[in-house]
Amino acid sequence: MRVLTLAFVISAATCAAALINEVREAIDAKDFAKGASLIEAHRKAKGENPEMIAAVSWMARGQLKQKNYDKADEFARQTYDLAQKQLKRQKGNLDEEQHLPIALGAAIEVRGQVLAAQGQRDQAVQYLEQQLKLYRNTSIRTRIQKNINLLSLEGKPAPALGITKYLGPKPQPLSAYKGKPVVLFFWAHWCGDCKYQGPVLAEVRKSYKDLVIIGPTQHYGYVAGGEDADEKTETSYIDQVRNRSYSALLDMPVPLDEETFRNYGSSTTPTVVLIDRAGLVRVYHPGIMRDAELRAALDQFAK
Repeated sequence: MRVLTLAFVISAATCAAALINEVREAIDAKDFAKGASLIEAHRKAKGENPEMIAAVSWMARGQLKQKNYDKADEFARQTYDLAQKQLKRQKGNLDEEQHLPIALGAAIEVRGQVLAAQGQRDQAVQYLEQQLKLYRNTSIRTRIQKNINLLSLEGKPAPALGITKYLGPKPQPLSAYKGKPVVLFFWAHWCGDCKYQGPVLAEVRKSYKDLVIIGPTQHYGYVAGGEDADEKTETSYIDQVRNRSYSALLDMPVPLDEETFRNYGSSTTPTVVLIDRAGLVRVYHPGIMRDAELRAALDQFAK
């Protein structure tokens, strides 16, 4: 009986992945009609389940990428409404399964970006802050905060870092680094793009004699191969990754703090934040910053 149950779970997961992958492939081909047809067929066969809702969220993201803002907003609203219905069935537990948080987070993100793209940045930030209040205690908090930061963090004082736990040299409060330019490099032990970014930062640092690099990271509850791990075991593993993959940055303080990641909206790794000598955020950049892009930004305030 247990084998049959496991087989059913695997089959269900495969079907869900198939729908989402097929819709994404249609979107990549700019065939939104096919994507909508796939979703409708799934709806008729299996109802409005989290997998279908996630697929609708990809339609919103696809339309946003094409700058079809009205369509993007339409699909984002549809995703949001469907997610609310599903949440009632889940008794308000957003993180009961994997697809609904991704779908709802995407819907909120797209709606905020549509408002900003249409010249309503203040309204976008207000909307996102409202959603942050609603979902502050869920897994999508960090994603919502990222979108708020993209629209409003630059030019403001950098949020404080949690520095109680750390690897490498002891980190200081950000206020202690005033007078020096600072790069915050948010990374994760599992992140391949972070392993690309680290050497870029190490090389760029050579051109800015007083540049400070701080590398916040956090615990994720697992180590290599997705194996569950307690905090002590994972901390040891993070240190192994630090020594192996970031050997040119071993003098970089590495605060270990989940709340710092949430406050900085670091749902994307790497996230690179550039802070000027006055302690103000000059660049907030989820994703890789390549050498030329990083130098061009630093040249504005770090020389």
